[in-house]
Amino acid sequence: MKKKVMAAGLLTTAILLTSAFTPVSTNAGQETVVKFEGQPIAFSHQLRMMDGVLMAPVRDLVTALGMEVTWNEAERTAVVTRDGYELKLPLNSDSANINGQATTMHGTTQIVSDSLYVPLRFFMESANHVVRWDSATSSVNITKQTDSLPVVGTYDHLVTLLTQNESNQRHSVTLQSKLAISDSTTTSSAPTASSSAGVTAQDSAKSPSPEYSGTNVQVQGVDESDVVKSDGTYIYTVNKQRIIVTQAYPADQMKVLSILDFPTTANTANTQFQPSEIYVDDTHLIVLGQSYQNLKPVPYNEAASSGSSSISIADKRMISPIRSQATTKVMVYDLADRSNLKLVKEVELEGNYISSRKIGTSLYFIANKYVNYYHYREMANTDDAKKELAPAYRDSSAGDSFTSIPLDQIYYLPKALEPGYVLIGGLNLDDLTQTMNVTSYLGSGQNVYASEENLYVAATTYEDQQQDTILYQFGLNTGKAIYKNTGKVPGHLLNQFSMDEYNGHLRLATTTGEVWRTDEGTSKNHVYILDTNLKEEGKILNIAPGERIYSTRFMGDRAYMVTFKNTDPLFVLDLKQPDQPKLLGALKIPGYSNYLHPYDENHIIGFGKDTVEVANKNVAGSQSIAYYQGMKVALFDVSDVNNPKEKFTELIGNRGTDSELLNNHRALLFSKENNLLSFPVTVMKIDPAANSKNPASAYGSFAFQGAYVYNLDLEKGFQFRGGITHLSQEDLRKAGQHYYAGDKQVQRVLYIGDILYTVSNGFIKANDLTTLQEKNTVAIP
Repeated sequence: MKKKVMAAGLLTTAILLTSAFTPVSTNAGQETVVKFEGQPIAFSHQLRMMDGVLMAPVRDLVTALGMEVTWNEAERTAVVTRDGYELKLPLNSDSANINGQATTMHGTTQIVSDSLYVPLRFFMESANHVVRWDSATSSVNITKQTDSLPVVGTYDHLVTLLTQNESNQRHSVTLQSKLAISDSTTTSSAPTASSSAGVTAQDSAKSPSPEYSGTNVQVQGVDESDVVKSDGTYIYTVNKQRIIVTQAYPADQMKVLSILDFPTTANTANTQFQPSEIYVDDTHLIVLGQSYQNLKPVPYNEAASSGSSSISIADKRMISPIRSQATTKVMVYDLADRSNLKLVKEVELEGNYISSRKIGTSLYFIANKYVNYYHYREMANTDDAKKELAPAYRDSSAGDSFTSIPLDQIYYLPKALEPGYVLIGGLNLDDLTQTMNVTSYLGSGQNVYASEENLYVAATTYEDQQQDTILYQFGLNTGKAIYKNTGKVPGHLLNQFSMDEYNGHLRLATTTGEVWRTDEGTSKNHVYILDTNLKEEGKILNIAPGERIYSTRFMGDRAYMVTFKNTDPLFVLDLKQPDQPKLLGALKIPGYSNYLHPYDENHIIGFGKDTVEVANKNVAGSQSIAYYQGMKVALFDVSDVNNPKEKFTELIGNRGTDSELLNNHRALLFSKENNLLSFPVTVMKIDPAANSKNPASAYGSFAFQGAYVYNLDLEKGFQFRGGITHLSQEDLRKAGQHYYAGDKQVQRVLYIGDILYTVSNGFIKANDLTTLQEKNTVAIP
């Protein structure tokens, strides 16, 4: 029992540093020591625990940090200042003001013995310092956050951090997003028409094939993984549990060359692998995916859970089932013989695959490992259990076993603690004998943006009814991520196109509030521009109140934003002067755009849905309701930035029509030079004869699945050339109102020379690019 009481005491002292946690009595006589940069802080008055928060005299903290403090009697407020920094602390309040921005503290300022007490953690973190608990010395350690992130260090500190997260989870939620990468070597983040079309044969002197399209990426020169890739002669596809290599050019010689099969059943090592995305270059095929391994159960510990509620034997069995460990795996194959691919390297990171980017010969991939702290708290406090709380990785260059990352090499993100690890793996594809570089951070990080020089981990949190996105900047150096700066902006991001790095600035588009609210908490949209140190340099606030962002595109000195509730405003923003950004013009039209793609510097293409606005008959006096209809493609003219115009539109199908392009930009094929626009689409249509009898909420019936092909120019707009489907006439006759295309569902469209290829899991079809006449078809075994 003594041992248990001591552990509880250590944990309690750690809890005192957290925000809004009900205090537990600590060991009698145990005194907390506070150190700043390793030196104890001498307090004129003792530290106090108030409502579960560790409080300290503000004057002593100010002295330790070399600040100044004055008292404003009229406002009953302490004002702390240093080198342009200002913190206002009103008496008997849980609100504070940092450099003019209001924020909420966990804890209330109070006067005790003629001294103003403030929450220790809040005060230090607001001054850009890191606060951590060291159980070995029973001390609170405070360090500057300008040089490096703090390390987890010990198992006790890991437990403290996870306990803190358990408390904060009552007040915050992390919003998931996507991963984005930009190429900082370009002067503009806006892709040109050629970059949208992807790589061409002219980019590689080694390739004898004609011009060919590549993956539609956010920024030219930075490749993004996809389910289909081409090198101008061969097409590589992720096909369920397989990778298919097909000789595609010339079209009359099309054939399946080889198949990499990854069985769905576990192998002799009790693992299974599911490929999800690939990369291809001149020498390598890189396969990324998820691997799963069954682990032995962690035994239940009666003593560890005796303080919790009673758990039945059946519940104990449920707590400790046969568990599965997910890992993110990268497999690199040599392309010297495409008919017999040779595996040359294999690496793994524990955790679920998030995304990846390939910049030159460097591959970066990211995984998140969830830590079920509650699970381990109820289990035996064994070395094995502790070991499983730390992340691990494997590199075939160093052997077959996993290597655990020591806790003193794991950093944590102080303002974005989550029960998990962000792991970043880096490979040098030029030298596969080098072991993988791995960096790991405790905290959330599903929003990731990187350039060739910098990587940004963004965590959007919701606390005290306010959304904030915390940004951590890391410098990239030969596959290693080194912490540089921290920043913060209000609101949450939508997707990878909400972030952009341009001329030393990071631009972000965020949304705060909720669309359904009609008071001061209603949704508003904003654009923030941060400098190289992630400090705010400019902003545009409160765009389209009551609506939310549906798409954003940063293009050089401009940004385009689409918001929506009942209509689709397209906003044009001038970001040429980062400290004085301006909203130039807006165009309100029916519908909305999920994805914006550059046509040229004065025209942009929007892909989304058409809408019909109808009165809400269910509620008297309420606003109208907008029902989405078929797919809408629009070409916007922004040559007059103050008066953007919808130059051309194309409506496809009726309600129920959909395309993967609306959620995944990689599904688009666009080449301005070839006047070519194509994408996969499922078309639903309503009988025209009965159209007038159908309400706006009526769905159409299945009519088509495949690729729609257009010519697009500034004179004639969208010119529909035809559709290419992998469905047979018999398939179409069998179709009812809804139809599942299955293996015949076209996923991607690409071209090599004068041939247009459409790819599904069942077929690769080649059609003449000019006439769309079918040239050849290969059935995938």
